[in-house]
Amino acid sequence: MSVRLSLALETGGFAVPAEGRIAVFHPRAEHDLSCLPKDQLVLIQPMRGEYDAFAAQGYDCRPELPDDMRFAAAVVFLSRAKAQSRMAVAQASALTDGPVLVDGAKTDGIDSILKELRKRMSPSEPVSKAHGKVFWFDGGGDALSDWLPPADGVEVEGFVTVPGVFSADGIDPASKLLVDALPAKLGRAVADLGAGWGYLSRQMLSHPEIEELHLVEANHDALSCARGNVADDRAQFHWADVRNWKAPGQMNAVVMNPPFHSGRSAEPELGKAFISRAAEMLTASGHLWMVANRHLPYEITLSERFAAVEEAAGDNRFKVLHASRPKRQRR
Repeated sequence: MSVRLSLALETGGFAVPAEGRIAVFHPRAEHDLSCLPKDQLVLIQPMRGEYDAFAAQGYDCRPELPDDMRFAAAVVFLSRAKAQSRMAVAQASALTDGPVLVDGAKTDGIDSILKELRKRMSPSEPVSKAHGKVFWFDGGGDALSDWLPPADGVEVEGFVTVPGVFSADGIDPASKLLVDALPAKLGRAVADLGAGWGYLSRQMLSHPEIEELHLVEANHDALSCARGNVADDRAQFHWADVRNWKAPGQMNAVVMNPPFHSGRSAEPELGKAFISRAAEMLTASGHLWMVANRHLPYEITLSERFAAVEEAAGDNRFKVLHASRPKRQRR
């Protein structure tokens, strides 16, 4: 939490430079940045919802790290994705000429990061608060270069991924189950909601009748991977939160493996929102194909929004649900 950041500033150990840019990696809604000079901050936030929230507050937000910037200081908020956290710390270290502060909860692996850094440099003694820690070290140099992925990403099973995206280590088994259950024909216009790095879309584009396929993804890093993984003129890429995205026209089919986590906790409401958006963008005879963990209670929402719902495939972990003929909501 940002209370740790405030403590680090109050102790005087982490000195905020009076001039120069300050990079802030992956801030989230719970992080209060008011203790930092707003006009010096450059926020690196690839998630569309968080990006929009901070941009609305007047922050300089970037979906990816600018190639041509160096920083006088940096703040890195860790996430539960270890590879992504290590990458952000390494990027901050390489591009910062002053102090780099690292803030994380125990569940973010802050202790592991600190232990590894102590083998390579001399970070400060940590300040502990709110089930986490904050510490800092002097940036500059390439001591952490091995924490950085290749510049063009990592190739996994014929696809390129980067740390921090969903299923970065390989093809998600639920998505594979969904692909195997899809019909031979999906229609002319199709949307892939929560498209990730493009696995579902690339498989669907083997269907010649598809004229346009819309990949909608909130994670800018994942969408950048998808642009490389899905080399087809019929593909259109949208960096957007599905809940706010407006389709350019009615879709014949929607295919999705919706996320069911919001932040750190399981949140089936997110998947339910995907279902509602799918129903709104489909034609009257349109079809929704989705895969979900077996325990998630999506059937009720599907029955409220579609005239026909069935389980088309599944195993002991996942279920592929097929819904058709969306019900129009009264305004």
